[in-house]
Amino acid sequence: MKRLFGLILVALAAAVVTRAGTCDSVPEIKPLRPVMSAYMVEGGGSHLADTYLTPLKYDGWGVALRYERMQAMKFNPDRWVMRLTAGIEADHTENPARNATMWYWGLDLSWGMMHRWPLPHGLTVAGGGSTSLDLGCLYNSRNGNNPASAKAAWTVNVTGYVSWNLNLWRLPVTLRYQPTIPVTGVFFAPDYGELYYEIYLGNHSGLAHAAWWGNYFMMENLLTADLHFGNTSLRVGYRGRILSTQVNDITTRMITNNFVLGVSGEWISVSPRKGIDPRAGIVSALY
Repeated sequence: MKRLFGLILVALAAAVVTRAGTCDSVPEIKPLRPVMSAYMVEGGGSHLADTYLTPLKYDGWGVALRYERMQAMKFNPDRWVMRLTAGIEADHTENPARNATMWYWGLDLSWGMMHRWPLPHGLTVAGGGSTSLDLGCLYNSRNGNNPASAKAAWTVNVTGYVSWNLNLWRLPVTLRYQPTIPVTGVFFAPDYGELYYEIYLGNHSGLAHAAWWGNYFMMENLLTADLHFGNTSLRVGYRGRILSTQVNDITTRMITNNFVLGVSGEWISVSPRKGIDPRAGIVSALY
């Protein structure tokens, strides 16, 4: 009996020690997910056409300010990354006779998620989707009754990127190409010849149209090179954007080709009480 009682005590002690060891085990170390932010200035050529305002094509220049934020997702940082962009744009164009001008002012916002696959030799391929909101207005100074044409669209897009980390001599460089193409959505367009004053008075029928590649096609191509001189990187690149819509006998064409110049870098939020665990790894969103 004493021997049996001793075995029971040993078993209980072993269970207590095992439970205590489990409770005192080292918690899971979560990787650090720095935020990659980029501030960019863009400038280049612009080509505008809108048959609601004029049958002529206008050519000129355009400028834009743009912000980009990327970060690995918390639920699966090694495989999923989010991207947020915001931009404002202004374009100034002239007709072929150079005696009339047409302006465009626009605002765009987008957010999306992409799944990425690391490849050998510093390559990464990612693909996913995004949603975008585009608001803008074309203004033709020569028109009297209808000098402006409003633009508004909400779209669901396919997007992705290919990035390559390499060294140019001793300078680390990250090259990236990222296209974005809307698949569906909703966009605004009045009837041909319909005055905005009529819309103001209550004629709201037929203003919203389902977007598909037959009446709304847009493609944006972004090519960047981040030159990592230190904690802050110099970004140079190219952004090309093509927008083509055709509905209610109104055709719109907007083409921009811009040179990109900006700064980018990664930032980590640190709690003053917890600090940074030296054992934690870093999962970059792009690099």
